[in-house]
Formats: sequence, structure tokens, C-alpha cells
Amino acid sequence: MTDRTLRRPATLSAVTLDDVAREAGVSLATASRALNGSTRKVADSYRERVEAAAARLGYTANLSAQATARGTSAIIALLVADIADPYFGLIASGVARGADEAGLVVTVAITERDPAREVRLVRALRGQRPRGLILAASRSSAQPDPELARELGLLAGMGGQVVALGPGVDDVRSLILDNRAGADALGRALVERGYRDAVILAAAEGTATSDERLAGFTAGFTAAGGSEPRVYREGFTRESGQAAMTRALADGVASGTVVFGISDVVAIGALTALREAGRTPGTDIALAGFDDIPTGRDVTPDLTTVRVPLEDVGYHAFRAATDADWQPHPDDLRLEVLLRASTPPRA
Repeated sequence: MTDRTLRRPATLSAVTLDDVAREAGVSLATASRALNGSTRKVADSYRERVEAAAARLGYTANLSAQATARGTSAIIALLVADIADPYFGLIASGVARGADEAGLVVTVAITERDPAREVRLVRALRGQRPRGLILAASRSSAQPDPELARELGLLAGMGGQVVALGPGVDDVRSLILDNRAGADALGRALVERGYRDAVILAAAEGTATSDERLAGFTAGFTAAGGSEPRVYREGFTRESGQAAMTRALADGVASGTVVFGISDVVAIGALTALREAGRTPGTDIALAGFDDIPTGRDVTPDLTTVRVPLEDVGYHAFRAATDADWQPHPDDLRLEVLLRASTPPRA
């Protein structure tokens, strides 16, 4: 009978910050400052030694321990309505650029424009003690839900900085894009190109971004000599743009009309509906959007739009979430009308 010895598999102990400091030949305090995002400056030579030692040993910072020690973690939370929408993807890219520069991690959550879901997500993210939370989802024109305001207040009380894109949240840092002025300028520019009749494809009433763009376009278009636009409301998605355009075509859209989708994504959906109906975008019915996402430059005809510097918006939102002395600079987020082939000049 053969004797058998039961052996436990060898396990590796977790690498500690002490191990990294010894490997790099620096003090524990220096290693901590180099790896844990301290505001105290560490000489580049020491930081490089510490980072190289951490890489050799496979050291990973304990985010939970950092959050306990500091009150906040090395996490920036970003709430978007729909990550598949290039508008939010570009904003997320700007946030990620800032986080990379600062050595922080971005957590992205999707609200699906559902206020109750937004509250649940903020409550869950609060447990991570994020250093900052950026609300980038399209907000309601009304005051925020009391539950959301309470959750944001609790997060701020733990040291997390809350940032909102646009209006709708009180007592937080806000980045305001002048959607109304941008849409007003677009409406005036299209009248100057010879358009007098317009259709607007918008989201549900009460959605701040949509309402601002609708009001701005209507004001600019009519002030410059155009007629009052017809409005069809569906949503912010490509599918909603297609559905709204289909409804408008069923009611009748004369040749020479310009269609304004309150986002490029909506306008691209409308372009599909026009082609399915046998209409020719540009030469028959003109089409304009808002945001200047890359896809708008690739479709045929390329899309007239209002350029929003979306990556810069995300980057500035990150800075608002992390810089103690941050101040808004509206000139950094200027909007620009871009006239392209989808709205050719009319006699």
C-alpha cells in the first residue's frame, strides 16, 4: 500500500506596498505617493522606479483600502443614457482621457433615460465612494427627483464631487452647452440658404436638450423669415428619427422642405425613412442634425449640423469632477454651424 501525502497547492501572498517600496529602494511614503494618486509631487526618477518595481512584482492597489483611508476611491463614475449613441461615446472618451492623465479609473453606467434607474445606479455607485460622479444623460426640464437629489447629497457628503451636463440638478457643478443658441444659428443659416418650410423631429416634451434645440431652431428659423415648423416627437435614437420622419411623410412633406433632427443620430434615422419612401435627401428634402458625430460626415449626402466639441465636453466634465478650484469657461465649449451637402442652397 502506497503512502500518500496530501499537499495543499502553494499560494502566493498578495504583494504589499511595503514589498514595492523595498524593491524600488524608497520609503513606504514615497511608494504610496507615487502609486496612489497623492497630490504631493514625487520626483520622476523615484516615480519611475516605484512603477517599475510594482510592475515586476505584480502589485495592484487596493481601491477599497484607499477609499477607506481617503473617504473617496480612485474612481470617476459616469452616467450616460445610451452608450451605443456616439454622442455619449465621445463624451466618455473625453472623460477617459482626463482619467488616464490623472491615474484614475472610469466606471460607466447606463440610465436608459429612466429616472428610477438613475436613482438606483447613483445609490449603487455611492457604495464605491467615487471621487466624482458625472451625470451626462439627457435631463428633464423639471426639478430632479427628490430621491436622486438625496442620493447626490449623500455622495457629496462623502467627499464625491457631482457634475451635471446641462440644467436640471441643483447645487452641483454644471457644464452648460448653449443648445438654444446653436440651434437658433442653424435655423437662421438655413433660411439664408433659401429654405422657408421646416419639420423638426424631437424627443418627448420635457427633455431639456431636445426642448432647447427645438425652441432655438424655431426662434431662429421664424425670425429670419421661415414659417413655423411642424414638430414630430419620438425620441433620441436612430429608430425614433426614422419613425418620426415616416409619420411626417405620411402627413405630406413638400419638396424644398428642410428637416431638422434634434441630434445627428435622429437625422440619420430620418435619412433612412426618406430613402425608403423614394425621396432624395438633399436635392428633394433637405436634412440637418446637431452634434457633429463622425458618422454624419460619412453618410451621403454628408450632414449639415451644429458641431458640439463632445470629447472636450467630457474632458472638462472630468476636470470639474476632480479640480478643487474648477471654474466654468463657456468659451471652451463653443458650438459651430457646419453647412454641408444635405442642405444645398436653394434659389
